Amino acid sequence: MLGHDFADPRLLLRALTHRSVGADNYERLEFLGDRVLGLFVADHLYQAFPAAPEGELTRRFHRLVSRETCAAVARALGVPERVRLNQQARSDGGADSDNILGDVMEALIGAVFADAGPEPARALVLRAWGDRLLTHVESAKHPKSALQEWALARSLAPPAYELVRRSGPHHAPRFDVRLTVGDLPAVEASGGSKQEAETRAAELFLGRLGG
Repeated sequence: MLGHDFADPRLLLRALTHRSVGADNYERLEFLGDRVLGLFVADHLYQAFPAAPEGELTRRFHRLVSRETCAAVARALGVPERVRLNQQARSDGGADSDNILGDVMEALIGAVFADAGPEPARALVLRAWGDRLLTHVESAKHPKSALQEWALARSLAPPAYELVRRSGPHHAPRFDVRLTVGDLPAVEASGGSKQEAETRAAELFLGRLGG
């Protein structure tokens, strides 16, 4: 799955274990892996795009380390079949939750770093992220930023995001958000986090403009 032979297999088991299973879970490794991923992605972007301004590097960075991208990488590696959840969490869709899969992916990076140091962890990031490091995002703006600029250019009120409801269990929450821009018809979207729901709402709004 990772292309890494663990000296301490307990780290791999812990990285795949959700807190619904017990206290010996991925949360501390996720904390470590999040920072390790950020460092290696930032270093790669700095080296790979020497002429890119800071703003473009920042946009690329945030998309590459986003929960959605981490979850997509986890799916490509087959993590959903191996993540350890209790029966309730699995029944609630935890094995396909962007929140959980993104956390597990960061924990796996942290586990490799803790097991063997920075170079194997860097190799995992470069291999698992692959072409995303060069083609993902390009110089496109984040949907929320793009929508805000669109509204500003037309002298409209800034986009307003309203949390309509929060539902689902604690380990797999769902957030429903309503987005309004001036007097234009509102759109609603859902996500595993408030930020994810707002991003999807902005994407829907921009897609409606394009249609």
